[in-house]
Amino acid sequence: MSAPPKVSIIVPHYRDLDSLDLCLRGLTAQTYPMADAEIIVADNASPQGEAEVARVIAGRARLVTVNERGAGPARNGGVAVARGEVLAFTDCDCQPEPQWLEAGLAALETHDFVGGGMKVLVQDPNDMTPAEAFETEFAFNNADYVTRKGFTVTANLFCRREVFDQVGGFRVGVSEDYDWCERARQAGYRIGYAPDAMVGHPARRVWGDLISKWRRLNAETYTLFKDRRGGRLTWLVKNLVMPFSALAHTPRVLVSRKLRTPRQRMLALGALYRLRFWRCLDSLQLLAGKS
Repeated sequence: MSAPPKVSIIVPHYRDLDSLDLCLRGLTAQTYPMADAEIIVADNASPQGEAEVARVIAGRARLVTVNERGAGPARNGGVAVARGEVLAFTDCDCQPEPQWLEAGLAALETHDFVGGGMKVLVQDPNDMTPAEAFETEFAFNNADYVTRKGFTVTANLFCRREVFDQVGGFRVGVSEDYDWCERARQAGYRIGYAPDAMVGHPARRVWGDLISKWRRLNAETYTLFKDRRGGRLTWLVKNLVMPFSALAHTPRVLVSRKLRTPRQRMLALGALYRLRFWRCLDSLQLLAGKS
């Protein structure tokens, strides 16, 4: 029997084989010695079938099939077979940069769990869609999430196995990244930020994809709010002022260094105002039990 790896990389997957291939290319090109790591693809019973998923993996990772739907259960299924003393999580549509694993593990030397840097990827930086322009400026600000809000996206999370076992697995029906990190902090564990542990995530390209993302996030976040004392009132107030928050963020868009042209800034502003009004309406419908 070979010695167990130091780190297990968990990649949940569902019917996105092209992205999975790109992700695995990034993971197998890490600066960290991969002899000390294992990659686990936790497939959520993709319709292409296990044999096709295995063909794309092509020996670069272990494959485990998880029938319970959701990225959280898939991650939990990957952890269940993991042998490493450290767990590193990313998503199948992400592209980890070469130093991702090495930088994330280095940050774990001084923190109990760690979030890395996130970069938004677009198909053509010179010809963005409104959704891409919006996400370029506003999506995946993991530095802010970690340092100000105390959580990291699960697309870029590192923790020791003993921490994960103590906190427990990812839950279904809630904002799993915020929920898991909140439970970890409540257990006394310290979160840290590793800017050089960089992962790229594709921006949503069309309005429907952006709405689908925020419909899910709204529903998951409302689940966290509704059973707290005063949670429904807090939710109501928070979302009634949601459209006005677009005004506060307008200067940020106008001076953005991520958006290269006046047209891109106008596209981002249009999507910002449209989305904030939509989120307000959707959140009020959740409160009224109509979503």
